[in-house]
Amino acid sequence: MATDLMRSWQREHLMEQRVLIVEDEHLIALDLEMTIENMGVHVAGLASDREGAFRLAPLADIAFVDVNLSDGATGPDIGRQLAEDHGISVVLMTANTEVVTDGVRGALGVVCKPVIPRSLGAF
Repeated sequence: MATDLMRSWQREHLMEQRVLIVEDEHLIALDLEMTIENMGVHVAGLASDREGAFRLAPLADIAFVDVNLSDGATGPDIGRQLAEDHGISVVLMTANTEVVTDGVRGALGVVCKPVIPRSLGAF
């Protein structure tokens, strides 16, 4: 019974969160946006680089950040800054998970691309 109550609270709490997607591949960003919204979670915005991510940061609680963006392999640094400066929970995304084997301070974890909906539920 307590477990069911906790799951219900977690689901309701997740619905209140706003997600920032930092991804430079437009179709991937749109697909991830649709997946997140189908889960009932609000997407605060899409960004393809550092400038866009920090412009939208005040609107977000959670950020999914690709490691390699249009301005280079800046994702881990962007994620670190989002966590430290804005208190945003960060999940990194990459097809090459070995590039972040040491982790990133402030990041909840890493999702292997292509992102599948059930992998998002872990965060």
